[in-house]
This record gives sequence, C-alpha cells and structure tokens, in this order.
Amino acid sequence: MAFNFIRAAAAGAAMALCGTGGALAAVNLPALKIDKAQTTVSGLSSGGFMAVQLHVAYSATFAKGAGVVAGGPFYCAEGSVVNATGRCMASPAGIPTSTLVSTTNTWAGQGAIDPVANLQNSKVYLFSGTLDSVVKTGVMDALRTYYSSFVPAANVVYKKDIASEHAMVTDDYGNGCSTKGAPYISNCNFDLAGAMLQHLYGPLSPRNNAALPSGNFIEFNQSEFITNHGMATTGWAYVPQACQAGGSATCKLHVVLHGCKQNVNDVQQQYVRNTGYNRWADSNNIVMLYPQTSLAATNSCWDWWGYDSANYSKKSGPQMAAIKAMVDRVSSGTGGTTPPVALPAPTGVSTSGATASSMAVGWAAVAGAASYNVYRNANKVNALPVTATSYTDTGLAASTTYSWTVRAADANGAEGATSAAASGTTLAASGGGTGTCTTASNYAHTLAGRAYAYLGFAYAQGSNQGMGWWNVFTTTTLKQTGPNYYVVGTCP
Repeated sequence: MAFNFIRAAAAGAAMALCGTGGALAAVNLPALKIDKAQTTVSGLSSGGFMAVQLHVAYSATFAKGAGVVAGGPFYCAEGSVVNATGRCMASPAGIPTSTLVSTTNTWAGQGAIDPVANLQNSKVYLFSGTLDSVVKTGVMDALRTYYSSFVPAANVVYKKDIASEHAMVTDDYGNGCSTKGAPYISNCNFDLAGAMLQHLYGPLSPRNNAALPSGNFIEFNQSEFITNHGMATTGWAYVPQACQAGGSATCKLHVVLHGCKQNVNDVQQQYVRNTGYNRWADSNNIVMLYPQTSLAATNSCWDWWGYDSANYSKKSGPQMAAIKAMVDRVSSGTGGTTPPVALPAPTGVSTSGATASSMAVGWAAVAGAASYNVYRNANKVNALPVTATSYTDTGLAASTTYSWTVRAADANGAEGATSAAASGTTLAASGGGTGTCTTASNYAHTLAGRAYAYLGFAYAQGSNQGMGWWNVFTTTTLKQTGPNYYVVGTCP
C-alpha cells in the first residue's frame, strides 16, 4: 500500500521502466522565463495532502490553482499520526472541517500562511476513485467542503465516478484500474493529468503523443534548497524545448508531487515519465517540476502530519519552504543567457552562545547578497533563507563539536563560494540533561507529537531513535533536547 505508513509492508518490486534514456549528472535547477501568475500544483496521496498545503499556505504563489488526487483538507491531521491514519484516511466522518477552516483563517491572520483572499480566483480539480481503499472518498468529500469556504463552487471540479484503486490514473499506462500496488499508476482509460491541467489552465493544445525528447528531462540538485528533512539530494523536471534557458517563450509552471512509495528510489522514473503530464507540457509550454522525497522520509511520504516538523503545513515547514524555493528559482529567469556574477565567500564566520543543544553562528555581510545559507558538517540546516548575518542552530547534541560554514545567495537563490569553517562545542548536559523528560506509553507519545509510528513501531521525533512497539503497553521515557527533538533517556 503506497500510503498506509503504519500497517503497510514494503512495496513490491517496481514495474520495468521503458524509455528512460541515459543517465546524466545532476545539474543546478535552471532559472527560466515563467509567467508567475500561471503556477499550479497537483499531487497524489501524501502528495495530494502536500499539494493542498502548498496551495493554501503559499496561495500568492499557487493562486492559479491545484489538483488533488486522494488527498484531504488542509491541516487534516493536526500534527497527529493517529489522526492521519484514522480520520484523514479511513474514518472521514471524524474530520473537523469547520475547525480546519478556522485554523486556516487564524494562521493567515498571523502571517504563518498567505492571505486566504488569494484563493478566491483559484481553480481546483479533485479526484477520488470509487475503489480507493487507502484514502476513502469521504476524505475527498471533506476536502471539497473545506475548499467551499475559500474557492467559488464554479471553480471546483470533483470527479469520483471511476472504479479505480489508490493510484494516479492514466489512459494508457500502469496496472489494471482496480489494482492496488506499485507503482501506484493505473490504466483506467482516463487521462487524469490532462483533465486537471485543462481545468486549471483552460483550453490547451492537444497533447504530444510522440516520444518525448530525452534531453528535456533534467535531474537537478535538490540539496541546493534543502538537506535531509526527508528529501532526496536530487529532483526531476521536464522542460519543453521552447522553455529552456535562453528561449524566447514565456512558459507556465506546474509542480507535481508523487505519493508514498513513489519516489525514484521506489519506482524509478515511472512517476516522472509515465503519469501523462509531460505530453501536455510539451505541446503547451508548461515546465513540470517533480520534487522528490528520500528513503529517509517515513514510507517515502511527504510530511503532512508532522513527522519532520511541527510547522509542516505552514510556510516555515522545511519541505514547504524548499519547494517554494525551487519554484522561485525556476521562475526567476528572463530568457537571457548572461550568467550571474558569483558571490564571494562570507568572512568572519564565528560561533558563540553555546548551550547544550544550540549554537549561534555569525558572519560579516557580503555585498550583493540577498540571503545566506548555513551548513553544519556540510549539511544545510536552515529551511528558509537567512536574511540576517547570524543564525542559531538548534537540536544539537550536548558536549559535541561541530563545524559550520556559510554561503551567500543572490536574489535567484544562486549560492556563492563557501566560507572558511568555524568550529564550536556545545555545553555538557547538566545533571543528566537540561531537557524535559516525559514518561508515557508509545501510543501517548505519538499523540503528543513527541514520536511517530512506522510499520507498527514508534520512533522519537527528531532523533529517530527506536522506542519499540507502537501501543499503549510499551512505556518509554523521552527527553526533549531541542525544538521538536527528542531522545530516549532519563532525567534525575
């Protein structure tokens, strides 16, 4: 099962991939000439929930609209894995839609997400298979009800009359329509990607049914935008010839989000190449962006219940901010070919203010820099661009020496040279640790967000340490050593 990250076994071997072309080294994501008012997003399963999060939280960016296949309302899980696997998948009668609408309005008022007024002109396409046994149709019904508070009914299409299981539906590729299994793409004689894109953008030229140019597929360096947080080091994009760097065409941008057990590690490039999006992209000048999770993500899912961050559904959520940064990069081109001027390395990098779990890093400003990125032991640690000349790195281990470097970035997100490293050692934990300890059942820990469940076992949030069986009988003591970071331990 592609989505049920607690009860499912690992997915079977992926189907053979046809016509993938030769492998090329990953490149930096190009800056292309994009009409920013024509940016949309769609996704399946966990990607469907993530598409809703991006559409609502970054509504100024995705104001054009969103397509959702087997997803659910914004913040449906409310930070709880139990809610995620229960009401947001199997028991939709428990979804508190009115509460989720209220939360959305509150967060928009606080600036945690964009103003909801941006959604008033959005187009929304919803799809639920009548045989979907993973995300029940009632969850999608709740999503339609949720959207009715923000999007005019005339702008919403809801299709739920095809007898399909939990999958991305096509008209010529994949499993049988009623099959549930890898690669979670099913041939149901319906072009779902085309239906979504035509609703979001209006009339389009016919799709290109010929073989697509292999050179238009790009594997890009995703670690420019985020390191770890359940995301892979590379992502994929399909760039029509007319949209490539230096071209004269102004193009559209559509972000496509795979579901659980569907990243390139799980099903190779099948979701990137065989879900039907690219044929429409090729004949309509639409750039397709395919961000990727990694195998470190719970069941390869996108974070829509808080396994990576308590702010997972806000603009500050690490995965959310990373995808937004990718969109900003792709959309930053002007059609010219003049390369940007490389920024120099920041100087004066130093550490200070050590605690048992944090360290402040400072540096001198770089002329021409729009922001900065901070790296700990060569891994990027900031989810959002840092506009100041200091950053406090948290969630560190006590009595541990780390090394930090800093890189300046221009307005397009292109990074300059790496600074000299600055080292620092965190303080010793006093009296067994300064963190707060909580002893409870593993089930209670997941309810409180101190842990998450995967395949019947519980794991500490942040440290990912194993805690044993996920149930009400197994008791564990967790010590919080940083924001949303817990370790198995004891307090005096």
